[in-house]
Amino acid sequence: MKLDAGDIRILRALQADGRLTNQELAERVGMSTSPAWRRVRRLEQEGVIRGYQAVLDRRTLGLGVLAFVRVRIDSHSESEARRFEEEVLGLCEVIACHSIAGEADFLLQVVAANLDAYAEFSMNVIRRLTGIKEMHTMFALKEIKSLSGLPVAEQGVAAPAAG
Repeated sequence: MKLDAGDIRILRALQADGRLTNQELAERVGMSTSPAWRRVRRLEQEGVIRGYQAVLDRRTLGLGVLAFVRVRIDSHSESEARRFEEEVLGLCEVIACHSIAGEADFLLQVVAANLDAYAEFSMNVIRRLTGIKEMHTMFALKEIKSLSGLPVAEQGVAAPAAG
């Protein structure tokens, strides 16, 4: 999909503040309200904007541990991988999961209240998932930059994300 300068301004503004009213958004991106509204609806319908959500502070919620878990599964059959993926989708402690290339098959991003809670979760839940062959955990000591938006620019050239 080709994005023009107006689309990009809208995407950057909404990534910075998804609670903007249409009037506020239009003012911020230098458009009148009707064209801004139509563009937002088109971006939603085309799947560029998938939804809106609040960004929560994990530490304030008592989730002091952030871990990255590399997982290798026994079998690389499509059905085995799909079963693992389906099980992971049901785990609220797993806040992201990626199928990866390299030494492992999946990379999980996991949050927990503390090290004891993480140990309990890893030993009693992750290790018992379908087909787990091996897992390796890395703990984040300091969160320097977390996801704050995607870089959007014209003609596929990445630009700094808002926020």
